[in-house]
Amino acid sequence: MTASPLPPIVQVGAPVLRGAAHDVDPSRIRTQEFRDLVQTMIEVMRKAPGVGLAAPQIGIPLRLIVLEDREEFLAQLSPAERAARGRVPFPTRVFVNPQLTPVGDEKAIFFEGCLSVSGYVALVERHLEVEVSGLDENAEPQTWRVRGWPARILQHEVDHVGGTLYIDRMKTRSFATVDQAKEHYGDKSIAEIVQALNIAR
Repeated sequence: MTASPLPPIVQVGAPVLRGAAHDVDPSRIRTQEFRDLVQTMIEVMRKAPGVGLAAPQIGIPLRLIVLEDREEFLAQLSPAERAARGRVPFPTRVFVNPQLTPVGDEKAIFFEGCLSVSGYVALVERHLEVEVSGLDENAEPQTWRVRGWPARILQHEVDHVGGTLYIDRMKTRSFATVDQAKEHYGDKSIAEIVQALNIAR
């Protein structure tokens, strides 16, 4: 028996990315159908490759996100870059019906991309620390309080289930193709980029 092909990642312009996703009935979480959906999302995220995926990104309007950041993704960053971003690897996490709360007033600005806005990046300001609560893949309550890059990934993915994309929050003057961003900003600090582009903070 041949495995079913993975669904494509929905691209910007599709209505499913702009509507508020529906809550998942907790009684559904332990079903084989739901477990298969979670596994499919993890496989799509890894194949992309990416560090997070929300169900609307494969055309399913449910409040479900998966995320992970692996050491291999961090290998291209210097220790200083890792520290500046607060980027640390973490294992696969699944959140059903996530609720996000910012912790404190500290914010950080970095480039973000999105699997549903393929080929582009922009500077986005996010809360430095957040707390997310919801259910895990076994319908058990969970809460995760994190800082740095994991907090950024969470905010990005929770935005998705609310119909928001990073382009709604981006510093528009920084919007660029991935290649252009690497060419022009790859050797500059965020402060230098913000100053060069005359971006208000």
